[in-house]
Amino acid sequence: MPRGRLLAAATCFGMVIVVGSPFAGELRAAIAAAFPGHARAIIGGGVAVAIAAALATAVARIRDRRALRYLALGMALIVGALFARALTSGDPNTDVVEAFHFVEYGILTLLFYLAWRPYDDVSVLVLPFLAGLLVGTLDEWFQWFIPSRVGELRDVLLDGAAVGCGLLFSMGVDPPGRLTLAIRRGSAMRIGAMAVLFTVVFALFVQTAFLGFDLRDSRTGVFRSRYTAAGLEAAARDRSARWRAGSPLPVGRLSREDQYLTEALWHVRRRNEAAAADDVFAAWRENRILETFYAPVLDLPGSDGRPAFGWPAAQRVETERRVQDDGRPYLSEAEPYRIYVWPKSAFWAAIALVIAVTIVLGLAADRWSGPRPGRPSPSPTD
Repeated sequence: MPRGRLLAAATCFGMVIVVGSPFAGELRAAIAAAFPGHARAIIGGGVAVAIAAALATAVARIRDRRALRYLALGMALIVGALFARALTSGDPNTDVVEAFHFVEYGILTLLFYLAWRPYDDVSVLVLPFLAGLLVGTLDEWFQWFIPSRVGELRDVLLDGAAVGCGLLFSMGVDPPGRLTLAIRRGSAMRIGAMAVLFTVVFALFVQTAFLGFDLRDSRTGVFRSRYTAAGLEAAARDRSARWRAGSPLPVGRLSREDQYLTEALWHVRRRNEAAAADDVFAAWRENRILETFYAPVLDLPGSDGRPAFGWPAAQRVETERRVQDDGRPYLSEAEPYRIYVWPKSAFWAAIALVIAVTIVLGLAADRWSGPRPGRPSPSPTD
């Protein structure tokens, strides 16, 4: 297949991974509903069959450089198993679905590898790796906007491990002409451009999902939010006006997630956990955070018409009576994953420096590289 078509196929497959990621949970739920108690075995069996079929196909293609190709395939299998074990979430149902990442990202990496294989230099390994990481980051960034999914840095690492295994598998399928760090003219610029694109997308993902602020208030304590205090006040006014026309609950699994509501539910959960543990100080402060910054959420009606998340008046009065709120510091740990309070100006200054260094290194490497002796560079139409 011509390189252009392979690259288009890889790009389209990457788009399918990103857009289809929210449906993974729906598919798992459908399998669990259709085959109660057997979903994990069915999904895990499917993954095992897919990996076995891929390895059998690759082995059947081996005609030369047998030692190298068998070694690459074996390493792909071993490294994949080690990373899957190291990055386990602890939930067998989640882990078996995440194992499917190694199948889909393995296919994606193979397509990118074959598209860039004619370059026959180090870029044939670096470009597919960066492209796979780019798709993985877009995948997690897109999931951050979906109520039923969570965009996580851990999953980007998991996708990167899957891409690495995909590269080893690709080398077993069609190894480069020579294992060398040599680079042809033009390849350094391609690597640099891909690295810059990945860096920008990854930085935007981190800013969207993981950068926030420490909010301090004498009545509530300290908690972290993606919003500033002024941003929370504006969001509260907006939700109060919009929710008068109708409750946002229940939220569709494939709808646009309301991050303001999500943050409020973090504090509802932490408040309720503290109350159940009879930690009245933490429960009181979490409720104060909700009353001060997330009041519209407390007023949302439940199925019985009463507030779904707000405390009944008697419970609030009783908790206030029992709490010994002497003004001692309170640090909320309601957020389920880390929010970083790096200054955004410093964060983007660091990203700009990384991009500048990447461009300079790419230009320098391209200037000092050249076609391999006796091997003409591939034409753009290859």
